[in-house]
Amino acid sequence: MSTDSFAAARLVVEQGLADHAFPAAVVDVGGRDGARWQAAFGRLTYVDAAPACSPDTIFDLASLTKVIATTSIAMAHVGAGRLRLDAPVGEYMSGWSEGERAAVTVRHLLDHSSGLPAHLRAWNETSGRAEYEHLIARTPLERPVGTSAVYSDVGFILLGLLLEKIGAATLDKQFTSLFGRTLDPIQYRPQASLYERTAPTELDPWRGRMLCGEVHDENAAAIGGVAAHAGLFGTAAAVGRFARLVLTTFQAPTALGSPELMRTFAQRSPSVRTVTAPCALPFAHRWGK
Repeated sequence: MSTDSFAAARLVVEQGLADHAFPAAVVDVGGRDGARWQAAFGRLTYVDAAPACSPDTIFDLASLTKVIATTSIAMAHVGAGRLRLDAPVGEYMSGWSEGERAAVTVRHLLDHSSGLPAHLRAWNETSGRAEYEHLIARTPLERPVGTSAVYSDVGFILLGLLLEKIGAATLDKQFTSLFGRTLDPIQYRPQASLYERTAPTELDPWRGRMLCGEVHDENAAAIGGVAAHAGLFGTAAAVGRFARLVLTTFQAPTALGSPELMRTFAQRSPSVRTVTAPCALPFAHRWGK
């Protein structure tokens, strides 16, 4: 397919640069058979002398962490029989076995229907994994369990802590164990040697510095930079490789699991009403399955 086929998309990105919606962008478009259009635009900051963006530029992947790392790790545990989607969270985490919380399952965390709020400004009052686990266990549910999908960072933070208990390792170690170097340079907490090719995110008033190579999300930073809802860094091309891996898994077994397992994780939850997020496990609402 000719790059001319993407002329209209190129104009959209170039207009965003002209409007200062962002200083830099990298595009990677493709299908299961490979990339069809890859392009880089702009510079890493608005400073004229800033390094030019390139296909090798590393970005804070933000909420793509939920799909690339967290859901992949959850799939691995489900595939190995260590985790059940409909198991109550209380089987794995303290503080979830009484009252309305007893009805919350792993599936509810994955499809954002647990009733937990979308966000918590918790970084100002607590830090560390154990403290976040206790705080979320005390956080009131905002909706009846399993009735509506509201995209929730809080639910995924809890899911990550649960997966770390099951895997007896932090998410970054489980991610590396699952994929090895297949998705390089996608990783948590990139080493300082990669900062020169990493796009900054913002001048953060909480931390008092320009963030580059540090996770932008404050809750993820307060947990230590390795969290289920945010924390991964990587290139557009590496994200494209992951997306193609997802598409391939619908047809044949891969590191993600079997086609049957992939279809389970891409199945929408029919009884859940969508409010601010599609009612499906994460693969479904990221790739439209």
